[in-house]
Amino acid sequence: MKKDNFFIITGGPGMGKTSLIEALAARGYDCVPETGRDIIRQQVAAGGNALPWGDREAFARLMFEQSLADFQQRVGQTAPVFFDRGIADTIGYLELCGLPVPAAMREAAALYRFNNKVFLTPPWKDIYEQDSERKQSFDLAVATCNSMVATYQQLQYELTVLPTATIAERIRFILSAAGLPG
Repeated sequence: MKKDNFFIITGGPGMGKTSLIEALAARGYDCVPETGRDIIRQQVAAGGNALPWGDREAFARLMFEQSLADFQQRVGQTAPVFFDRGIADTIGYLELCGLPVPAAMREAAALYRFNNKVFLTPPWKDIYEQDSERKQSFDLAVATCNSMVATYQQLQYELTVLPTATIAERIRFILSAAGLPG
């Protein structure tokens, strides 16, 4: 199942993905927020351990389940949809952590296909910030980006690197590259 109207924005943490998703949503595009932050908030509030600094496999499983549900909930849409990370990002996360990738995740990533053009936010130290949910060092954020690149390339997606520019300039670049009105 391939959805050419589903666009992924991926990369390392703290590289501007959420700001881009928010800006696209403000322009009226349907956007799916990153699942990882929501899971972290839910787990912290509930006293759970499915966290990147706790049970990373459980955290990855929850991210995968939500990413799959996000795709399936919108499968009937024909208008463009922008995703802050995709199903494959969970595979990249597990590989980064040196953890096994369940066959079901690989099968889902092969079955539920997004637009072949995936937008990559490259490492950009000037905008990187840590917070209560983003505890990674900049070096680990770069390693995460590299893992996403490898994962999407393995899945035969075409990575389109976004410029290190203002949000407005990045949005214009995304919309132009996607063939969408600005």
